[in-house]
Amino acid sequence: MRVILLLACAAVLIWDSFGAVAAQAPQPPVPRETTVERQVQALANRDTQIGLYLNVLPDCTSGPLPTIRLVSPPTAGKVVVKSAKAKATNYKACLALEVPAYVAFYKAPPEFLGDDALTLEVKYQGGRTEIQKITVKVSGPGNQQKI
Repeated sequence: MRVILLLACAAVLIWDSFGAVAAQAPQPPVPRETTVERQVQALANRDTQIGLYLNVLPDCTSGPLPTIRLVSPPTAGKVVVKSAKAKATNYKACLALEVPAYVAFYKAPPEFLGDDALTLEVKYQGGRTEIQKITVKVSGPGNQQKI
């Protein structure tokens, strides 16, 4: 009886010491918010892609898509987000994949020429947030860069 009682006490002491160590272990840092600034060339009265948002897991399957919010709308144009399928080859360790995605488009009115700005908030699973400040340079049909 005395041996069982001593073993039980030792088990409780060991268990408590593990609990104390686990309670003192530092927690991983909360993912921070990052800000990205980009410029996009666009034609007036034409849909122009300004963002592609997807989530590819290490096993080449799709994870949950991010949440996208228009923080500050453009002054002249409009922003629309559409659902799509993204196809890629040789992306990280994935030789070929097809996953769901969101695509953001900007469209300026026909008479607008100049710079327009907008801000998107993109929240990914796990708490990572990205603020995207996008400047759209809208030009007429003859002013586009030749490729």
